[in-house]
Amino acid sequence: MRLELVTVPGVPERPNEDWASAALPASGQGGVLVVLDGVTPPEGDDGCVHSVPWFTARLGGALVELSGSRRDMELAEILSASIRRTADAHWATCDLSHVRTPQATVVVARWSERVIEYLVLSDSALLLEGADGTVRAVLDDRLDRLPPGSLTSAAAVDTGLRNKEGGFFTAAADPAVSSRAVTGSVPAAGVRSLAALTDGASRWTEMFREGDWAAALELLRKAGPRGLIDRVRELEEADAAAGRVRLRRSKTHDDATAVLVEL
Repeated sequence: MRLELVTVPGVPERPNEDWASAALPASGQGGVLVVLDGVTPPEGDDGCVHSVPWFTARLGGALVELSGSRRDMELAEILSASIRRTADAHWATCDLSHVRTPQATVVVARWSERVIEYLVLSDSALLLEGADGTVRAVLDDRLDRLPPGSLTSAAAVDTGLRNKEGGFFTAAADPAVSSRAVTGSVPAAGVRSLAALTDGASRWTEMFREGDWAAALELLRKAGPRGLIDRVRELEEADAAAGRVRLRRSKTHDDATAVLVEL
């Protein structure tokens, strides 16, 4: 088995709000990967005394532990329990009802000799490569289905879109959000590799259109996660130098995380 994981901050002077980990083997069998992309809040109060990296570390740690040790639980149940555990760690000091309370996108994959289970919430991506080389992207595309211009105002996002029906959902303080995740399973015999990308890394495909998901996975295999992220950085710099502005791009460089697992 080959496992490579790289995470790079958007800018050196800010903490990386992405979080990633893997467990091999998990609970004596198979493995687990967890990738979170912490949501950078707009300037102003978010009701919490803790940072986004604090939140992603707490939530990510709970997800890895439970995914690896509780094979009897479905991934949606594990996400719900992990959110509840994280909320319990700071409800006494923070206003967890605040719309901007720390939150994150989620990718979880868990595999055994028999099956690969997955969960995706919000705009990080999970790629599954079949034995024949075809690549399937598991995506939560709610953000992509919003009307153009919906995300330009922080106030409008907070009021009508963030963790609301008709908008988009992230893991914050409400365990019930686990029911909104994209979940499923596939036979392990039909998958030879999988990859997880936060949206800072998936820009190579989704923003810059350098290649489809199959091409992205092939780049990961040949150049490794760091090679993919380096290429994204080059494209971002070229855009900035040319003065180009892309839809849904709020900053030149975003935190970027890529994980490759070859089974």
